[in-house]
Amino acid sequence: MFDIITVGEILIDLTQSGKNEYGIPVYTANPGGAPANLSVAASRLGVKTAFIGKVGRDSFGELLRATLAADNVDDSGLVTDEKEMTTLAVVSLDIRGERSFAFYRDPSADVNLKISDIDENMLKQTKILHFGSVSLTTEPSRSATLFTAKKAKEAGALISYDPNYRDRLWSERGHAIVQMKEPLPMVDILKISDEELPLLSGSTDPLEGSRILHEQYGIKLIFVTLGADGALFRYGDITGQIPCPPIVVGDTNGAGDTFFGAALSKICKLPSLDGLDEETLRAITTFANKAASITTSRHGAIPAMPQLSEVE
Repeated sequence: MFDIITVGEILIDLTQSGKNEYGIPVYTANPGGAPANLSVAASRLGVKTAFIGKVGRDSFGELLRATLAADNVDDSGLVTDEKEMTTLAVVSLDIRGERSFAFYRDPSADVNLKISDIDENMLKQTKILHFGSVSLTTEPSRSATLFTAKKAKEAGALISYDPNYRDRLWSERGHAIVQMKEPLPMVDILKISDEELPLLSGSTDPLEGSRILHEQYGIKLIFVTLGADGALFRYGDITGQIPCPPIVVGDTNGAGDTFFGAALSKICKLPSLDGLDEETLRAITTFANKAASITTSRHGAIPAMPQLSEVE
């Protein structure tokens, strides 16, 4: 039995890590992809995770499979594509450590995940099924991701969703909003950033936006991440905002995935999502903020994610 199964993209983040003596940016090949990041983050925090996705038959694909294995993430759902190469995302950083992305992805292995690649038996063996919106940008990965979530829901799993919007992966914003909203009626736990909140709720205010999403789609538990201001939680009418510990930012890549992985690592140990109180929600959000802050203080996504002992 798994605590969390994630499905979607796994890729290489070519992350800017400095400049050489000639002033030319230097990039490091870091394992990445939001669902893969989350599976590693949660595994390092003490829960049993698995990943479903696709890599190419190349050295980067081998690196990604080895990365999952090194962090005890079950990779039996990771398929190797015999034709397409492993996806690359070039991550550049500004002076504040904020990210911008350029994807080498069409075609590539992660978007070639098909329904026929999914082992339905795995989906009957998890407490939580998690996915994001990057794998919804194109076919066949879109259909495969939604199929996986629906089958897990039918099997009794909680559904977790991160609508992590990447502008360059969508043909236009209106289409992205429609596609990103489609899974919301089956979602139990949502993590959304303050930048993405207006896209799905129409409001820039975290309290109002989370209220709209809760009432419109019946989402039980919502986290709104607020960058340096921490995170807001909403469980029905119970809300609260937890500040972020003070840190010196290395880069922000993987911070949201660490936050959500940490939160889900606590949630999967609860008897259910019913009857949560404010004290429990504050404890979960505080723990997730601490984990995300540690990641933000370092460089890379997966390489920067903390062990349980560091957060505690």
